[in-house]
Amino acid sequence: MSISTCLTKIDTPFLFVDKTKFDRNVLALREKLAMHDVVLRPHLKTVKSIAGAKHLLVDFDSPATVSTVKEAEVFAGAGYTNLIYAVGIAPQKLPRIQTLLNNGINISILLDSVAQAKAVVAFCQAQHINIPTLLEIDCDGHRGGIQPDDAQLIEIANTLHQGGAELRGVLTHAGESYDCSSEQALIAAAEGERLAAVIAATRLIESGLPCPVVSVGSTPTAHFAKNLAGVTEVRAGVYTFFDLVMAGIGVCQPEDIALSVVTSVIGHNEKKEWLFIDAGWMSLSQDRGTRTQRKDCDYGLVCDSNGDIIPGLQVIGTNQEHGIIATVDGSKLPTIAVGTQLRILPNHACATAAMHAGYYVGHSDQIELDYWQRIQGW
Repeated sequence: MSISTCLTKIDTPFLFVDKTKFDRNVLALREKLAMHDVVLRPHLKTVKSIAGAKHLLVDFDSPATVSTVKEAEVFAGAGYTNLIYAVGIAPQKLPRIQTLLNNGINISILLDSVAQAKAVVAFCQAQHINIPTLLEIDCDGHRGGIQPDDAQLIEIANTLHQGGAELRGVLTHAGESYDCSSEQALIAAAEGERLAAVIAATRLIESGLPCPVVSVGSTPTAHFAKNLAGVTEVRAGVYTFFDLVMAGIGVCQPEDIALSVVTSVIGHNEKKEWLFIDAGWMSLSQDRGTRTQRKDCDYGLVCDSNGDIIPGLQVIGTNQEHGIIATVDGSKLPTIAVGTQLRILPNHACATAAMHAGYYVGHSDQIELDYWQRIQGW
């Protein structure tokens, strides 16, 4: 039985993971970073699944990254013990972090301000606990973080170290790499990310402060880093699935994308040459991450039931439960019967996956599909 036959047994729309592509993507980055002799700390915010994590992490003590405390709690409950919560800490979340630490979970938090550091120190002193803490470094002006040469870096570090929290190191994320449009720009983004983290770490060490962890990472920079000297670990998340944004900046090819939304044709508008599907923004998401790229993929590229891209077709519009497919290259809309299953490649894998409770997973010689339930909530 073929995968496409297996998929026809499931009511659309739903998420499908091509396990062959998934495994290939996972192995490729693992092998690349092994050549640099650095640790890979996968970001589980993309997969968000216990069943999926076992294919990324070698064992329960393997390093991993999470983006919500709920993820940390669920992965910890499944036995995973080595986590970074890579979002700036809000003080009201600290009791949940304490519970994880008390249960033997090696979890670090992240912050980038004196106010956050003082809140963490106050909590540590009140609860008689040391919370491992990383300082977020701004390597490209993308979002938050401390500039590596900012005087506040040492002030924040001293607040933590002298106040009783565990200063564990620095962490940075080259978010602007998602806007790169050439290999040279991606290589430069990776080096800028590395350099910012290493400069910050060096300043801490020269000030007599501990900095055992120097953490960098994004999927683009992880794939294009040429030099990781001074780095202890690399984080990446969407590399497992890839998506059209990653393809648009040259990190992968559309054929490498392992995640798709399986949908059914539900009608036609022959006058407008539109094809209607039962996947709207509730299943595809409203993410339009490719609209500023050289190729705007609208709401996703269209594949046949075997996962082969149909040239010229895109989802040009979405309503809540309707998607509209049309040609974007001037060609005539092909005849596709009502009830036909298609697959839609997503702009942003994380956003599309967030619209679903789980994934159906399979490869070409698999008789029955697996199901990976996703973690939801914060």
